[in-house]
Amino acid sequence: MKRLLSFKYAFQGLGDLFRTQPNARIHLAIAVLAIALGIWLGLTTTEWALICLCIGWVLAAEAFNTAIEYLTDLVSPDFNVLAGKAKDAAAAAVLLSAMGAALTGLWVLGPPLWRKVVLFF
Repeated sequence: MKRLLSFKYAFQGLGDLFRTQPNARIHLAIAVLAIALGIWLGLTTTEWALICLCIGWVLAAEAFNTAIEYLTDLVSPDFNVLAGKAKDAAAAAVLLSAMGAALTGLWVLGPPLWRKVVLFF
């Protein structure tokens, strides 16, 4: 029963993440776009693995960032330089993961997309 409750709480966290965090919704929209492109382009199993890893990595980074922001606000409701640095570092982690995912997306999706565009014209 405890295992089932842990899934319930995890899904509540996901709901909160996408309900309250605009950047998480942006990352989710980009993930849906990448999946749609991947289907259209007919990615290989390895390419799908890379895309799925990147999507999971970015969304997990966004969830960690949100958790750090919530916890920081709880323990330091007033302005604190170190609290700001903690939030900035968490945001930087999301940025770095998103940049890595974007580069991977260009590497995986770019060549087949280019071929389809060139063949179209």
